Amino acid sequence: QVQLVESGGGLVQAGGSLRLSCAASGNTFTVIAFGWYRQAPGNQRDLVATVTEDGDATYADSVKGRFTISRNNVANTLYLQMTSLKPEDTAVYYCSAIQTPTWGGRVFWGQGTQVTVSS
Repeated sequence: QVQLVESGGGLVQAGGSLRLSCAASGNTFTVIAFGWYRQAPGNQRDLVATVTEDGDATYADSVKGRFTISRNNVANTLYLQMTSLKPEDTAVYYCSAIQTPTWGGRVFWGQGTQVTVSS
């Protein structure tokens, strides 16, 4: 099992910045990649960014150049630095952890943190 707890969401004006954090605990050694997803009301949960155990990052086109995903392996914490925020970035943001197939290949989720960007 891997437990994930997000923090750092809130209300910000368009053009502002926020940093989300995700504290991971449990069997984190079984995780091959971490990611951030978001879900706006009435929409599906969409990928925002992922980072592998080697530090390779990928981003959704809508956030490239504005968001940065990073991880602190010592502290078992995942981050999402968000800049130049837009009203369309408003959503609940979820942290995720993907296990290696060897350990079952499960996907774990945090409880989510609300990000609201006002125009």
